[in-house]
Amino acid sequence: MHSLRSIPPVSFVLALLLTLALPGHAQSAAAKGGGTDGTMLLTIFMKHDQGKTLEEINAHLDRTGFRKSFPPAGVEVVSWYVMMGVGQVVTVRLPPEKLREVNLAFEKGAWGAFRTEFYPTYDYRPIWEKTRSATP
Repeated sequence: MHSLRSIPPVSFVLALLLTLALPGHAQSAAAKGGGTDGTMLLTIFMKHDQGKTLEEINAHLDRTGFRKSFPPAGVEVVSWYVMMGVGQVVTVRLPPEKLREVNLAFEKGAWGAFRTEFYPTYDYRPIWEKTRSATP
């Protein structure tokens, strides 16, 4: 048996996402507006290239125009957090047909400054709150 400490963070996140993606949870999320408007959430891990200084990373983003090309039109930034020692985590809401534009913005602008990972996401908080309040 593994403890949580022995599970790499990305593996833990993937396991959590797979657990939350069970049909009952996904249907509940859709009923709460998590996709009924034709949009999806996408969480992006932007892991810093620790071989570069912050100034080098910023110079790369300026040189490639990433800050001007991301987010593409029609894509909403829902949250953008810095994870100290790791990088940045961005969640965006977008129509599925905009997925390619988001991908291209990262390929053309962020690659070289960050290693990226993309995860389809949905808002589980309303489900968690409902379940928590129903628990005796």
